[in-house]
Amino acid sequence: MRQAIAIILSLAVLALFIGLGTWQVQRLKWKEGVLAEIDARIAADPVSLPVVPDKARDTYLPVTVSGQMDDATLRVLVSTKAAGAGFRLISPLQTDQGPILIDRGFIRVADEMPPVPAGPVTIEGNLHWPDDRRSSTPDNDVVGNTWFARDLDQMADTLSTKPILVITREMTPAEPNVLPLPVTSEGVPNRHLEYAGTWFLLALTWSVMTLTLLWRKKRRNP
Repeated sequence: MRQAIAIILSLAVLALFIGLGTWQVQRLKWKEGVLAEIDARIAADPVSLPVVPDKARDTYLPVTVSGQMDDATLRVLVSTKAAGAGFRLISPLQTDQGPILIDRGFIRVADEMPPVPAGPVTIEGNLHWPDDRRSSTPDNDVVGNTWFARDLDQMADTLSTKPILVITREMTPAEPNVLPLPVTSEGVPNRHLEYAGTWFLLALTWSVMTLTLLWRKKRRNP
């Protein structure tokens, strides 16, 4: 009787592990579809900047903006795989809809701060509301101009702009010493394959342990 109960419980646990792994595979397919939609949205033809951009509706929206940049730049500390540590450069752009924030791109830590473009510019990019801040992220050093997160309200207050950020994909005329870091879907978490593998591995481990215990018990009680 006890052995039958133990077998039933073991099978129930095995079914739970397999079910959770299967669910994560389904979630993986769903997330891949979401990422494909995001990639298609990012790469779509740019439109004019909405009069009142909305985070829920307009995140990743491709836009074209034109205007004159003010002579001010915030440095946001980041790290890239290709170039290592550096800064994102955030500057205000005066547009016909008012001043907004422009993420111009990346320079290395050792590079000199490039001046803002002197004349009118046209920027193709994507609207974004970054979520850079974590519990361990230091407070931004506004006085020392070293920022650790792109906090839109704080940046907008510092640069006297609207809390609207366009991340540059292409600027005309181009800035030769600034590398654009356009929006991609790489930052969207997708660990469902890892989770599925974990649950299926637990199912395999549980099966091996259960069969081993049953085999040992059978040897002791032929």
